Amino acid sequence: MNFADMTAKMAAGNGFIAALDQSGGSTPKALAGYGIGEDAWSDEAGMFDLIHAMRERIITSKAFDGSKVIGAILFERTMDGTAAGKPVPAALIEKGVVPFIKIDKGLEAEENGVQLMKPMPDLDALLVRSKALGVYGTKERSVINSANAEGIAAVVAQQFAVGKQVLGHGMMPIIEPEVNIKSETRAECDAILLAEILKALDALGEGEQVMLKLSLPVVPGTFDPLVSHPKVLRVVALSGGYKRPEACTELAKNKGIIASFSRALLEDLRAQMSDDEFDAALASAIDEIYKGSTHKQ
Repeated sequence: MNFADMTAKMAAGNGFIAALDQSGGSTPKALAGYGIGEDAWSDEAGMFDLIHAMRERIITSKAFDGSKVIGAILFERTMDGTAAGKPVPAALIEKGVVPFIKIDKGLEAEENGVQLMKPMPDLDALLVRSKALGVYGTKERSVINSANAEGIAAVVAQQFAVGKQVLGHGMMPIIEPEVNIKSETRAECDAILLAEILKALDALGEGEQVMLKLSLPVVPGTFDPLVSHPKVLRVVALSGGYKRPEACTELAKNKGIIASFSRALLEDLRAQMSDDEFDAALASAIDEIYKGSTHKQ
């Protein structure tokens, strides 16, 4: 797949994006869910070797291919690793899966009800290296905890500034201003966020497009104006802490939005499974998320 092929697949492909990008802080929890306790490693390198082995097992599984998984978001160390002896981006592309990379370096402390992204001083160098490996786009995450108009405006402004930097390297940004599903003002957050994103989209240059990764809204259909916006290639949804059945039910209520799930994809996988058990569990999860992404209520 070349860049045009990947764009076409992202624009109209049936399926979803697998989020395989757990990083430092979330890796122990991801490994625990996979059945590997913290006593299994003695340092950070050992921890990341274990999470890479999990991701390699997923990527090389016969259940994981471009027929239902149209994209995958990678952690930087995963991008730099191998799967079945090939660079991970190349292994994904060979399977028909479009590779993305998580570029944010974590979150700042909460201010005005939101958590902005930490600075990314080495972003340009990372984008050059990622593109050379065949990576199509990026993903960058902020968090919105309450309906503070000033804070949400700051999140969107920062997200689109980084997105413009990514576009400048000829790559596709996935902009992710996550609304915390435990927020007591979720519906208000959704409404403010929608208005701010629409303003930012209208300010993009001629021919520029972005992707959006959003929390599933309180009111189904809230993000319809984003799904149909000419500056948006695709809208995808995060599971945000929902278990897979609930996440897929909520996803199916929102036309035009596909999944980009992490925990909801991995929740039934265990290191102790045989290869056949692992492939069957992964296939079942993929089928359920695919259905929520493509069969709308």
